Amino acid sequence: MNEALLRSLTPNVLAVLVRRGADFAAAEDALQEALVEAVRVWPADMPREPKGWLVTVAWRRYLDAARSDTARRRREDLVEEEPAPGPAPGVDDTLRLYFLCAHPALTASSAVALTLRAVGGLTTRQIARAYLVPEATMAQRISRAKRTVSGVRFDRPGDVATVLRVLYLVFNEGYSGDVDLAAEAIRLTRQLAASIDHPEVAGLLALMLLHHARRSARTGPDGGLVPLAEQDRGRWDTAMIAEGVAILQAALARDRLGEFQAQAAIAALHADAPTAGETDWVQIVEWYDELVRLTDSPVVRLNRAVAVGEADGPRAGLAALAALDDALPRHTAVAAYLHERDGDLETAARLYAEAARKASNLAERDHLTRRAARLTQLRRTG
Repeated sequence: MNEALLRSLTPNVLAVLVRRGADFAAAEDALQEALVEAVRVWPADMPREPKGWLVTVAWRRYLDAARSDTARRRREDLVEEEPAPGPAPGVDDTLRLYFLCAHPALTASSAVALTLRAVGGLTTRQIARAYLVPEATMAQRISRAKRTVSGVRFDRPGDVATVLRVLYLVFNEGYSGDVDLAAEAIRLTRQLAASIDHPEVAGLLALMLLHHARRSARTGPDGGLVPLAEQDRGRWDTAMIAEGVAILQAALARDRLGEFQAQAAIAALHADAPTAGETDWVQIVEWYDELVRLTDSPVVRLNRAVAVGEADGPRAGLAALAALDDALPRHTAVAAYLHERDGDLETAARLYAEAARKASNLAERDHLTRRAARLTQLRRTG
Protein backbone atom coordinates (compact mmCIF):
# COMPACT_ATOMS: atom_id res chain seq x y z
CA MET A 1 0.00 0.00 0.00
CA ASN A 2 1.42 3.38 -1.05
CA GLU A 3 0.70 5.53 2.01
CA ALA A 4 2.49 8.51 0.44
CA LEU A 5 0.07 8.37 -2.51
CA LEU A 6 -2.95 8.35 -0.20
CA ARG A 7 -1.54 11.25 1.79
CA SER A 8 -0.89 13.29 -1.35
CA LEU A 9 -4.42 12.69 -2.69
CA THR A 10 -6.24 13.49 0.55
CA PRO A 11 -6.29 17.33 0.32
CA ASN A 12 -7.56 17.39 -3.28
CA VAL A 13 -10.27 14.79 -2.66
CA LEU A 14 -11.43 16.65 0.45
CA ALA A 15 -11.56 19.88 -1.56
CA VAL A 16 -13.72 18.19 -4.23
CA LEU A 17 -16.20 17.02 -1.59
CA VAL A 18 -16.42 20.47 0.01
CA ARG A 19 -16.80 22.13 -3.38
CA ARG A 20 -19.69 19.79 -4.21
CA GLY A 21 -21.55 20.97 -1.12
CA ALA A 22 -20.50 18.66 1.71
CA ASP A 23 -19.95 20.35 5.06
CA PHE A 24 -16.37 19.96 6.20
CA ALA A 25 -16.78 17.58 9.15
CA ALA A 26 -19.01 15.17 7.18
CA ALA A 27 -16.65 15.34 4.19
CA GLU A 28 -13.67 14.46 6.35
CA ASP A 29 -15.53 11.51 7.92
CA ALA A 30 -16.55 10.23 4.47
CA LEU A 31 -12.98 10.56 3.18
CA GLN A 32 -11.60 8.66 6.17
CA GLU A 33 -13.97 5.78 5.36
CA ALA A 34 -12.83 5.86 1.73
CA LEU A 35 -9.17 5.74 2.82
CA VAL A 36 -9.89 2.71 5.01
CA GLU A 37 -11.56 1.05 2.03
CA ALA A 38 -8.55 1.89 -0.16
CA VAL A 39 -6.18 0.27 2.34
CA ARG A 40 -8.34 -2.87 2.17
CA VAL A 41 -8.92 -3.02 -1.59
CA TRP A 42 -5.96 -1.45 -3.39
CA PRO A 43 -3.26 -4.02 -2.59
CA ALA A 44 -5.23 -6.61 -4.57
CA ASP A 45 -6.92 -4.32 -7.12
CA MET A 46 -5.15 -0.98 -7.65
CA PRO A 47 -7.43 1.44 -9.57
CA ARG A 48 -6.15 3.09 -12.73
CA GLU A 49 -7.33 6.48 -11.44
CA PRO A 50 -6.73 6.53 -7.65
CA LYS A 51 -8.05 10.07 -7.17
CA GLY A 52 -11.26 9.40 -9.11
CA TRP A 53 -11.76 6.19 -7.13
CA LEU A 54 -11.39 8.03 -3.80
CA VAL A 55 -13.73 10.84 -4.89
CA THR A 56 -16.39 8.35 -5.96
CA VAL A 57 -16.20 6.18 -2.84
CA ALA A 58 -15.99 9.16 -0.45
CA TRP A 59 -18.91 10.88 -2.15
CA ARG A 60 -21.04 7.73 -1.84
CA ARG A 61 -20.16 7.46 1.86
CA TYR A 62 -21.12 11.11 2.30
CA LEU A 63 -24.43 10.61 0.53
CA ASP A 64 -25.21 7.53 2.61
CA ALA A 65 -24.68 9.57 5.77
CA ALA A 66 -26.65 12.50 4.39
CA ARG A 67 -29.67 10.33 3.57
CA SER A 68 -29.88 9.17 7.16
CA ASP A 69 -29.42 12.65 8.57
CA THR A 70 -32.23 14.97 9.57
CA ALA A 71 -31.01 17.40 6.94
CA ARG A 72 -31.71 14.87 4.15
CA ARG A 73 -34.31 17.07 2.46
CA ARG A 74 -31.85 19.95 2.18
CA ARG A 75 -29.34 17.68 0.47
CA GLU A 76 -31.64 15.77 -1.90
CA ASP A 77 -30.55 17.88 -4.86
CA LEU A 78 -26.98 16.63 -4.30
CA VAL A 79 -27.98 12.98 -4.71
CA GLU A 80 -28.30 13.37 -8.48
CA GLU A 81 -24.80 14.85 -8.72
CA GLU A 82 -22.87 11.74 -7.74
CA PRO A 83 -19.69 11.77 -9.82
CA ALA A 84 -19.12 8.96 -12.30
CA PRO A 85 -16.09 6.67 -11.88
CA GLY A 86 -13.04 7.79 -13.81
CA PRO A 87 -10.43 10.52 -13.80
CA ALA A 88 -11.03 13.46 -11.50
CA PRO A 89 -9.95 17.01 -12.39
CA GLY A 90 -6.24 17.56 -11.90
CA VAL A 91 -6.65 20.94 -10.20
CA ASP A 92 -4.62 21.41 -7.01
CA ASP A 93 -7.03 22.84 -4.44
CA THR A 94 -4.75 22.36 -1.44
CA LEU A 95 -3.93 26.01 -0.79
CA ARG A 96 -7.59 27.02 -1.26
CA LEU A 97 -8.56 24.36 1.26
CA TYR A 98 -6.04 25.77 3.75
CA PHE A 99 -7.82 29.13 3.54
CA LEU A 100 -11.24 27.53 3.87
CA CYS A 101 -10.17 25.67 7.00
CA ALA A 102 -9.02 28.98 8.48
CA HIS A 103 -12.72 29.84 8.77
CA PRO A 104 -13.78 33.00 10.64
CA ALA A 105 -16.05 30.86 12.83
CA LEU A 106 -12.94 29.31 14.40
CA THR A 107 -10.28 30.74 16.66
CA ALA A 108 -6.82 30.88 15.08
CA SER A 109 -5.48 28.00 17.18
CA SER A 110 -8.50 25.79 16.40
CA ALA A 111 -8.28 26.57 12.69
CA VAL A 112 -4.60 25.65 12.62
CA ALA A 113 -5.20 22.40 14.50
CA LEU A 114 -8.11 21.40 12.28
CA THR A 115 -6.20 22.12 9.08
CA LEU A 116 -3.11 20.24 10.22
CA ARG A 117 -5.27 17.22 11.03
CA ALA A 118 -7.60 17.28 8.02
CA VAL A 119 -5.38 18.63 5.25
CA GLY A 120 -1.80 18.44 6.45
CA GLY A 121 -1.98 14.76 7.31
CA LEU A 122 -0.51 15.17 10.81
CA THR A 123 -1.61 13.01 13.71
CA THR A 124 -3.19 14.50 16.82
CA ARG A 125 -0.04 13.60 18.74
CA GLN A 126 2.19 15.51 16.32
CA ILE A 127 -0.05 18.59 16.48
CA ALA A 128 -0.15 18.44 20.29
CA ARG A 129 3.65 18.30 20.41
CA ALA A 130 3.90 21.36 18.15
CA TYR A 131 1.53 23.26 20.47
CA LEU A 132 3.18 22.01 23.69
CA VAL A 133 -0.10 20.61 25.03
CA PRO A 134 -1.23 17.08 26.03
CA GLU A 135 -2.58 14.89 23.23
CA ALA A 136 -5.99 14.63 24.93
CA THR A 137 -6.27 18.43 25.06
CA MET A 138 -5.52 18.70 21.36
CA ALA A 139 -8.01 15.94 20.51
CA GLN A 140 -10.73 17.91 22.31
CA ARG A 141 -9.74 21.11 20.49
CA ILE A 142 -9.98 19.42 17.09
CA SER A 143 -13.32 17.83 17.98
CA ARG A 144 -14.72 21.22 19.03
CA ALA A 145 -13.47 22.76 15.78
CA LYS A 146 -15.24 20.06 13.76
CA ARG A 147 -18.48 20.67 15.64
CA THR A 148 -18.16 24.42 15.13
CA VAL A 149 -17.84 24.17 11.36
CA SER A 150 -20.28 21.30 10.92
CA GLY A 151 -22.96 22.57 8.56
CA VAL A 152 -21.20 25.90 8.01
CA ARG A 153 -20.85 27.04 4.41
CA PHE A 154 -17.18 27.31 3.49
CA ASP A 155 -17.52 30.48 1.44
CA ARG A 156 -15.61 32.84 3.75
CA PRO A 157 -11.90 32.10 3.68
CA GLY A 158 -9.81 32.81 6.74
CA ASP A 159 -6.90 35.22 7.13
CA VAL A 160 -3.35 34.95 5.84
CA ALA A 161 -1.79 34.84 9.33
CA THR A 162 -3.61 31.61 10.23
CA VAL A 163 -2.67 29.97 6.93
CA LEU A 164 0.98 30.97 7.43
CA ARG A 165 0.92 29.40 10.89
CA VAL A 166 -0.42 26.15 9.43
CA LEU A 167 2.18 26.08 6.66
CA TYR A 168 4.95 26.76 9.17
CA LEU A 169 3.89 23.89 11.43
CA VAL A 170 3.49 21.53 8.47
CA PHE A 171 7.01 22.44 7.32
CA ASN A 172 8.42 21.85 10.81
CA GLU A 173 6.86 18.39 11.01
CA GLY A 174 8.23 17.51 7.60
CA TYR A 175 11.64 18.87 8.53
CA SER A 176 11.76 16.82 11.72
CA GLY A 177 11.59 13.65 9.66
CA ASP A 178 8.37 12.23 11.11
CA VAL A 179 6.37 12.99 7.97
CA ASP A 180 7.81 14.14 4.63
CA LEU A 181 5.84 17.37 4.34
CA ALA A 182 8.57 19.99 4.07
CA ALA A 183 8.71 20.12 0.27
CA GLU A 184 4.90 20.31 0.08
CA ALA A 185 4.86 23.22 2.55
CA ILE A 186 7.46 25.06 0.43
CA ARG A 187 5.44 24.42 -2.73
CA LEU A 188 2.27 25.85 -1.19
CA THR A 189 4.10 28.84 0.27
CA ARG A 190 5.55 29.59 -3.17
CA GLN A 191 2.00 29.56 -4.55
CA LEU A 192 0.88 31.91 -1.80
CA ALA A 193 3.82 34.27 -2.36
CA ALA A 194 3.02 34.39 -6.07
CA SER A 195 -0.58 35.38 -5.40
CA ILE A 196 -0.27 37.68 -2.35
CA ASP A 197 2.09 40.64 -1.92
CA HIS A 198 2.75 40.23 1.81
CA PRO A 199 6.14 40.59 3.57
CA GLU A 200 5.40 37.84 6.09
CA VAL A 201 4.54 35.39 3.29
CA ALA A 202 7.92 36.23 1.77
CA GLY A 203 9.52 35.90 5.21
CA LEU A 204 8.08 32.43 5.70
CA LEU A 205 9.19 31.31 2.23
CA ALA A 206 12.71 32.61 2.91
CA LEU A 207 12.79 30.84 6.28
CA MET A 208 11.71 27.53 4.73
CA LEU A 209 14.29 27.78 1.94
CA LEU A 210 17.13 28.63 4.32
CA HIS A 211 16.30 25.70 6.59
CA HIS A 212 15.65 23.28 3.73
CA ALA A 213 19.01 24.18 2.17
CA ARG A 214 20.73 22.48 5.12
CA ARG A 215 18.61 19.36 5.14
CA SER A 216 21.07 16.94 3.52
CA ALA A 217 23.72 17.86 6.10
CA ARG A 218 21.49 17.34 9.13
CA THR A 219 22.01 13.57 9.28
CA GLY A 220 25.12 11.43 9.03
CA PRO A 221 25.65 8.20 7.05
CA ASP A 222 24.22 6.22 9.96
CA GLY A 223 21.07 8.37 10.07
CA GLY A 224 22.13 10.12 13.26
CA LEU A 225 21.50 13.84 13.83
CA VAL A 226 24.39 16.20 13.07
CA PRO A 227 24.25 19.46 15.10
CA LEU A 228 24.47 22.71 13.14
CA ALA A 229 27.98 23.45 14.40
CA GLU A 230 29.24 20.07 13.14
CA GLN A 231 27.52 20.01 9.75
CA ASP A 232 29.51 19.83 6.51
CA ARG A 233 28.66 23.24 5.08
CA GLY A 234 29.83 22.08 1.67
CA ARG A 235 26.65 19.99 1.54
CA TRP A 236 24.38 23.01 1.98
CA ASP A 237 22.41 24.05 -1.10
CA THR A 238 24.00 27.41 -1.89
CA ALA A 239 21.51 28.25 -4.66
CA MET A 240 18.60 27.74 -2.28
CA ILE A 241 20.37 29.84 0.36
CA ALA A 242 20.92 32.65 -2.15
CA GLU A 243 17.25 32.56 -3.14
CA GLY A 244 16.14 32.65 0.48
CA VAL A 245 18.44 35.57 1.33
CA ALA A 246 17.25 37.58 -1.71
CA ILE A 247 13.59 37.02 -0.80
CA LEU A 248 14.30 38.00 2.81
CA GLN A 249 16.17 41.18 1.90
CA ALA A 250 13.29 42.33 -0.30
CA ALA A 251 10.81 41.65 2.53
CA LEU A 252 12.89 43.44 5.19
CA ALA A 253 13.27 46.46 2.91
CA ARG A 254 9.53 47.07 3.26
CA ASP A 255 10.01 47.79 6.98
CA ARG A 256 7.03 45.72 8.13
CA LEU A 257 8.83 43.26 10.37
CA GLY A 258 7.07 40.07 11.46
CA GLU A 259 8.12 36.93 13.26
CA PHE A 260 8.83 34.88 10.13
CA GLN A 261 11.10 37.58 8.73
CA ALA A 262 12.97 37.70 12.06
CA GLN A 263 13.38 33.93 12.11
CA ALA A 264 14.59 33.99 8.52
CA ALA A 265 17.16 36.66 9.45
CA ILE A 266 18.56 34.33 12.11
CA ALA A 267 18.69 31.46 9.62
CA ALA A 268 20.43 33.74 7.09
CA LEU A 269 23.13 34.65 9.63
CA HIS A 270 23.83 30.95 10.20
CA ALA A 271 23.93 30.36 6.45
CA ASP A 272 26.27 33.31 5.91
CA ALA A 273 28.95 32.05 8.30
CA PRO A 274 31.73 30.11 6.48
CA THR A 275 32.34 28.12 9.68
CA ALA A 276 30.47 27.66 12.94
CA GLY A 277 33.16 29.68 14.74
CA GLU A 278 32.54 32.68 12.50
CA THR A 279 28.81 32.88 13.27
CA ASP A 280 27.72 36.40 14.25
CA TRP A 281 26.09 35.43 17.52
CA VAL A 282 25.76 39.04 18.71
CA GLN A 283 23.47 39.84 15.77
CA ILE A 284 21.59 36.59 16.32
CA VAL A 285 20.87 37.57 19.93
CA GLU A 286 19.57 40.93 18.67
CA TRP A 287 17.21 39.20 16.27
CA TYR A 288 16.03 36.90 19.08
CA ASP A 289 15.29 40.02 21.12
CA GLU A 290 13.07 41.18 18.23
CA LEU A 291 11.36 37.78 18.15
CA VAL A 292 10.69 37.90 21.89
CA ARG A 293 9.13 41.34 21.40
CA LEU A 294 6.96 40.05 18.55
CA THR A 295 5.89 36.71 20.02
CA ASP A 296 6.78 36.47 23.73
CA SER A 297 7.17 32.74 22.99
CA PRO A 298 8.85 30.53 25.62
CA VAL A 299 10.43 28.48 22.81
CA VAL A 300 11.95 31.66 21.36
CA ARG A 301 13.31 32.54 24.82
CA LEU A 302 14.81 29.05 25.06
CA ASN A 303 16.59 29.44 21.72
CA ARG A 304 17.70 32.91 22.76
CA ALA A 305 19.39 31.40 25.83
CA VAL A 306 21.52 29.23 23.51
CA ALA A 307 22.46 32.28 21.45
CA VAL A 308 23.35 34.26 24.59
CA GLY A 309 25.52 31.34 25.68
CA GLU A 310 27.41 31.56 22.39
CA ALA A 311 27.68 35.36 22.33
CA ASP A 312 28.41 36.09 26.01
CA GLY A 313 29.59 32.75 27.37
CA PRO A 314 27.85 29.64 28.75
CA ARG A 315 27.23 31.09 32.20
CA ALA A 316 25.31 33.99 30.68
CA GLY A 317 23.32 31.42 28.72
CA LEU A 318 22.59 29.42 31.88
CA ALA A 319 21.43 32.60 33.61
CA ALA A 320 18.99 33.27 30.76
CA LEU A 321 17.85 29.66 30.89
CA ALA A 322 17.20 29.83 34.65
CA ALA A 323 14.37 32.29 34.04
CA LEU A 324 12.45 29.73 31.93
CA ASP A 325 10.15 26.85 32.85
CA ASP A 326 12.23 23.66 32.98
CA ALA A 327 9.24 21.71 31.63
CA LEU A 328 9.77 23.27 28.20
CA PRO A 329 10.69 20.75 25.49
CA ARG A 330 14.47 20.76 24.91
CA HIS A 331 15.08 22.74 28.12
CA THR A 332 17.11 19.88 29.61
CA ALA A 333 19.09 19.38 26.39
CA VAL A 334 19.95 23.10 26.26
CA ALA A 335 21.03 23.02 29.90
CA ALA A 336 23.24 20.01 29.13
CA TYR A 337 24.88 21.80 26.21
CA LEU A 338 25.57 24.97 28.19
CA HIS A 339 27.02 23.00 31.12
CA GLU A 340 29.23 21.12 28.66
CA ARG A 341 30.44 24.44 27.22
CA ASP A 342 31.13 25.59 30.78
CA GLY A 343 33.31 22.53 31.45
CA ASP A 344 30.97 20.80 33.92
CA LEU A 345 31.03 17.42 32.17
CA GLU A 346 29.43 15.48 35.04
CA THR A 347 26.32 17.67 35.11
CA ALA A 348 26.22 17.80 31.32
CA ALA A 349 26.35 14.01 30.97
CA ARG A 350 23.57 13.56 33.52
CA LEU A 351 21.38 16.15 31.79
CA TYR A 352 22.02 14.69 28.32
CA ALA A 353 20.88 11.29 29.61
CA GLU A 354 17.78 12.86 31.15
CA ALA A 355 17.03 14.75 27.94
CA ALA A 356 17.36 11.53 25.95
CA ARG A 357 14.65 9.92 28.07
CA LYS A 358 12.34 12.86 27.30
CA ALA A 359 13.11 12.98 23.55
CA SER A 360 10.10 12.80 21.24
CA ASN A 361 11.74 10.88 18.39
CA LEU A 362 14.32 8.13 18.02
CA ALA A 363 16.94 10.17 16.14
CA GLU A 364 17.00 12.86 18.83
CA ARG A 365 17.09 10.23 21.57
CA ASP A 366 20.06 8.48 19.98
CA HIS A 367 21.92 11.76 19.52
CA LEU A 368 21.48 12.80 23.15
CA THR A 369 22.38 9.33 24.42
CA ARG A 370 25.62 9.45 22.43
CA ARG A 371 26.47 12.86 23.84
CA ALA A 372 25.94 11.56 27.37
CA ALA A 373 28.08 8.48 26.68
CA ARG A 374 30.86 10.55 25.12
CA LEU A 375 31.07 12.89 28.12
CA THR A 376 30.99 9.98 30.57
CA GLN A 377 33.87 8.37 28.70
CA LEU A 378 35.82 11.65 28.70
CA ARG A 379 35.43 11.92 32.46
CA ARG A 380 36.69 8.39 32.98
CA THR A 381 39.69 8.74 30.71
CA GLY A 382 40.44 12.41 31.42
